[in-house]
Amino acid sequence: MNSTALGQGWRTGSTPSHGGTWSDVCALEDLAVLDSGFTDYAQALDLDGAWPERWSTMWKFGQTPVTSPVRDLDKVDLRRSVPVRRFTWRTDQFHRPGLEYLMATDRHHGFESHEEERLLLVADFAAGLIEALCQPFLLRFFSGGKVIRHTPDFLLVTESGLVLIDVRPDGRIKREDALKFAAAAEAALSAGWQYGVVVGWRQHVWTNVDALSAERRPLPDVLGIQEQLQEVAAQGPLPFGELAQRCRIPAIARAHAIHLLWHRHLGVDLSGPFGDASLVRLAPQQHHRQLPQ
Repeated sequence: MNSTALGQGWRTGSTPSHGGTWSDVCALEDLAVLDSGFTDYAQALDLDGAWPERWSTMWKFGQTPVTSPVRDLDKVDLRRSVPVRRFTWRTDQFHRPGLEYLMATDRHHGFESHEEERLLLVADFAAGLIEALCQPFLLRFFSGGKVIRHTPDFLLVTESGLVLIDVRPDGRIKREDALKFAAAAEAALSAGWQYGVVVGWRQHVWTNVDALSAERRPLPDVLGIQEQLQEVAAQGPLPFGELAQRCRIPAIARAHAIHLLWHRHLGVDLSGPFGDASLVRLAPQQHHRQLPQ
C-alpha cells in the first residue's frame, strides 16, 4: 500500500474559503506549513505485500515495552501508553526540551524543541484536541533490506480522528529524515490515521496564537463583560479596539475578549497581526468551546 501524497487527509496549503484565517473556524492544517516534498522517498521503502507484518512498533506501558506489527497499530490502548524515551536536560545541549500545559488535557506535555512547543500550543488551540502523546512509539521499518528506526514526535487524538505528527523546521530535513517521514506516513495510512510534517507556520499565526493563549485559563466574569462583548460583536465585525471600547469597562473587556477568542466564542483573522484594528466577529454557536470554570 503506497500513499500517493504525504499527509493524505490534510488540506495542505489550503486557505479557508471565507477569505482569511478566522480563528473560530480554523483547523491545524490552516495554520501549519506542511512539507510534502519528500513523498518520492516512499519508493525506497520495502513495501511488499507482507510489509505490515514485518514492520513493527514498540510502545511503552509503564516500564514495560511492547512490540507489535504495524498491522495492529490501530489496536493499541493509547490511554495506557507513555513516551518511549525520556526527555533529557543538559546545559550544553543544542535543543531545548520542556513541558507545555494544554487546556484540552489539563496537564503538561513534554517537548524536545521550541518548534515542538509551538506545535503543542497551536494544536491545543485549533486541533479539536482530546489527547496528545509525545514520543508515542518507535517505528521499525525496512529500506533496501536494512532496518531503520524512527520515533515520531506526536500522536494527536482529535475530535476528527488521530493525527501522527513530525516537526522539523524548513531547510533542516535531510535525506535520512525524509525516508523516515515517508515510512511514518505509510504506517499512519495503514492505521487510518492522518500524517503530516510541520515545517513552520503561516505568517502571523504563531505570534497571534501566542498572544491569545495569555488569557486561555479560567477567567471569572463577575461583571458580565463576556455577555456584553458577544452582544456588541453580534452587530457585525468590529475592530478589536472598538469592541472593547463599547463595553462598560474597556480595560477589563480586552482581557475577556482575548479569552473568548481563544475559546472560539469570538473570531479574529489570524492571517494579519493582532491589534486594535483587527476585525472581530461573533463565532457561530456550533464552534463554541465550553469556557473553563
